Amino acid sequence: MACLPAAPPALRRWLGLGLFVLLCLSLGYALEKKVVKSKVGEKVGLPCCHEIPSSESLHNYRVYWQKNTTEVVLAYAEGKMISKHDRYENRTEMDTKNLTLWISPVEILDNGPYQCVVQHLTYLQNSVVVCDEPVTLFVTADFSKPNITAEVSADSCESTEMVVKCSSYGGFPKPKISGALNNVSMVWNASWVSESSLSPYNVTGQLRLNVTKDVSIACSVEYNGFTKSTSLLLKKTNYCVVPTVPPSHNVITASSIIIIIFLLAITLAARYLPRHVCSHCCKPQDSVEEGVKECMKPPVSSKVTSETSSV
Repeated sequence: MACLPAAPPALRRWLGLGLFVLLCLSLGYALEKKVVKSKVGEKVGLPCCHEIPSSESLHNYRVYWQKNTTEVVLAYAEGKMISKHDRYENRTEMDTKNLTLWISPVEILDNGPYQCVVQHLTYLQNSVVVCDEPVTLFVTADFSKPNITAEVSADSCESTEMVVKCSSYGGFPKPKISGALNNVSMVWNASWVSESSLSPYNVTGQLRLNVTKDVSIACSVEYNGFTKSTSLLLKKTNYCVVPTVPPSHNVITASSIIIIIFLLAITLAARYLPRHVCSHCCKPQDSVEEGVKECMKPPVSSKVTSETSSV
């Protein structure tokens, strides 16, 4: 028996690369099918791993849709529904050709892994597993728009101390809360409240700030690829007017002494100066002439007076 010639090394490399690309594409497609996202209240379809050929019908198959491998959502055998979970009553149906499981309206409790198990029935009523692949449903519930509040805990001329809180509620899954102060990233002291891992979450972030001027603070709540954001301008509440510095005690005392001395000088001048001037002046009005004559008389010496007395 003749052997086929070996392929050239370059051809072997290209063939190997082609097979690797095909394998990656097939794996990528499979991974893409395994994840489905939906919001609360919407209608969502979970694809199955098998589609019934046009030459056959659902009567030739058994189909099981189950959640967490323990909870049967619904089951078909020989074309008839044989089981349905109470929680999915009036909310689920299955396409009879591509076996897609439709859920409407979606609830938070629907979040999690599902599995589609398809068995083909033979003529002898034996079953052969055609496919058995999981698909994960990620359910999202919108959070409320974040609400930012600020409470002043201390205030002074230099700064205002505030307790800032950002809260949002009613969403799913557990969110991440982030923030920014004047467009600079910051970290909240975050806390979450939820009754269980499959219940709505309430989230609150808290921060203490010393505000020396007006600043803008932003808060964002991120969950399952969605984001809700808000911002608030925090204003410094107390702008103090710097008082003028009063004059010192020494300046006041010196000024008072100078004023007192000045007033005392004026008082003394007004009291004694007029008398001193009048003592050197002649009498006024009707005795002016007599005063002038009296002033014009020469003084009589004491010697003449004594001689006259002796005569």
